[in-house]
Amino acid sequence: MNSKASNISAYVFLILAALCSVFPLYYMAIAATNTSVDVIRGTLLPGTHLFQNFSNLVAGTPLGIAMKNSLVNATSLTILSLVICSIAGYGFEIFHTKGKDVVMNILLLAMMIPFASTMIPLFRMFGQMGLVGSTVAVILPTISTPFLIMLFRQSSRDFPHEIIEAARIDGLNEIMIFFRLFIPTMKSTYSAAAVITFMGAWNNYLWPRVILLQKETMTMPMLISNLKAGYVTDYGMLMLAVLICTLPTVVIFFFFQKSFAEGISGSVK
Repeated sequence: MNSKASNISAYVFLILAALCSVFPLYYMAIAATNTSVDVIRGTLLPGTHLFQNFSNLVAGTPLGIAMKNSLVNATSLTILSLVICSIAGYGFEIFHTKGKDVVMNILLLAMMIPFASTMIPLFRMFGQMGLVGSTVAVILPTISTPFLIMLFRQSSRDFPHEIIEAARIDGLNEIMIFFRLFIPTMKSTYSAAAVITFMGAWNNYLWPRVILLQKETMTMPMLISNLKAGYVTDYGMLMLAVLICTLPTVVIFFFFQKSFAEGISGSVK
């Protein structure tokens, strides 16, 4: 009886936790279909102003440009980060030395440095290089992160070293071993890293806001911020913009959900 009661309590807790997690998404979708007045009133029922809000959003903001810029920035950064960080993680583990452990520890210590403290030096450096306002300036500071390097290094520990030795005997060089053997084996880790990197790049606001100066380089988080900057805020249009900004990351996460869980847990297939 006690066991049954504890199970019921656990299920009730999980249901309440799930409702609390889903409610913000539900409210965001509902608010996108209502007028600003209805959103302020806190209505929880769908409205009829979805297309009107979308029309106002398209007419009053560079939505297409922002979506394109965010997609280019996030996709480019994700691809480059996966290549560079996976090579680094592979090298740290497969060609392991005590000196590499010291370097890795220094990289992990760098994770504790807040980005705001390096933002001004980065801006001055990119200004001297003439890269202010470019996509390159957005991508370069986060093209390689200690977390991703650590993730690939940990996954490389489960990679069978016997396969590497056999491949070397068969005449494969290290580049061929990496691209032909390591990458296909680590698909789950690449999926997890891709989800983390894409979501971080897509939602990045502070650095693009500082380094991108032209309207033509605006990203989705910057567009949403501009919608809140006026004297009067159209909350229906604002929530629709937030919903549109959220959809790509939701799609990416659900598409790689299974591989994401496997990659984070460190499993190798």
